[in-house]
Amino acid sequence: MLADNTKKTEVWDTKTQAFHGGQEHRFLDNFVEDFSVTTNYLGTPRKALEAAREAISEVHHYPAANQEPAKTSLAQFLWPTDYAEHHGRLLLGNGASELIDLVVRKTLLQCIARGVAKPKWKGGPWNVQYREYQRSAENNEFEIMDPTYKEPVDLLCIVNPCNPTGDYFDIESLKTFLKANVVPNGAVLVDESMQPWHSKEFRSDSLISSHQFVQEMWEKHQISIHVIHSWTKIWSCTGLRVGSIICPTASHCEALRKIQVPWSVNGPALQFVEAVVQDEEYLNETWENTGRLRAYLIEKLTGLNDKWVYHGKPFLSWVWVDMVTVETAEKAIDLARQAGVPVRSGKPGYSCPTFVRVAVRKEPEVECLIKAWQSL
Repeated sequence: MLADNTKKTEVWDTKTQAFHGGQEHRFLDNFVEDFSVTTNYLGTPRKALEAAREAISEVHHYPAANQEPAKTSLAQFLWPTDYAEHHGRLLLGNGASELIDLVVRKTLLQCIARGVAKPKWKGGPWNVQYREYQRSAENNEFEIMDPTYKEPVDLLCIVNPCNPTGDYFDIESLKTFLKANVVPNGAVLVDESMQPWHSKEFRSDSLISSHQFVQEMWEKHQISIHVIHSWTKIWSCTGLRVGSIICPTASHCEALRKIQVPWSVNGPALQFVEAVVQDEEYLNETWENTGRLRAYLIEKLTGLNDKWVYHGKPFLSWVWVDMVTVETAEKAIDLARQAGVPVRSGKPGYSCPTFVRVAVRKEPEVECLIKAWQSL
């Protein structure tokens, strides 16, 4: 039996905040690896990290108010051949969280202006998804509809690929779903933070390349589609808080900038973005190895218990594991914490008490987790 050298310190205000992974490491004296967050197994790209460190020497200056040259660098990454055409639709923010809230607040004002006092919100079709979208909608007094609700709503927020379940709409299926689930004059938020793991050709299966579809939805139905990325996962920089949003038009982007707090992306984060989009070797290694390491993780977990069920697409950076019983899941969470390899419980935020989310990591760190779970 492992000694419990952990300090079970609660950092979340459950009345006002949505639970999130990635906090327990700071309270573990024997910390080895964080399996509770879906960041890249490679860790933070070295050159981009150095750029952020160098930017610390400039903290006596304000960051660039126009987010340049980082924004142009990111635009070139998103649209290598025609970035100038779409640059005006792009806005950076303090992680995805700030940008989510901007769109929710703006949509509420638009609904009220057209006489909808209690607008409806729903998420994707899957039973659970990243909680921050619903939290923002609840705080802004949207009527929250169940994922099974079939009618179109005023604000649709879908996480694709879905974190934590690992479900994924290809681009044509996504378009079909969006067309059927938003009212005219409504708004859409599609979170594609985990979609770049898809493959080197990720852009072709993404809304970032579906310009005509986005334009037609706006011009024909006045439905505004926004595509959000939290760049903190693919580039393993959660402490920096970097996100972006692609708006349907430059005017939509200007409207969000108007209500965005100034300088919400700090200097080190901007320098990080400018550097990281140039690191092709890092992404190539990600695409080459993540699927293999995910399969390795599942193989090792299956060796512990052949009754567990694994969810999610093969290219993703985590596994959503149904351990069948609440007792097993709770024991797994405690054992992982005690061994310094915390995992994400499916209970808080997701209300899936038999599930745990396990990040893809390198083989030696996975062996530490498997050793901790030998008694399961």
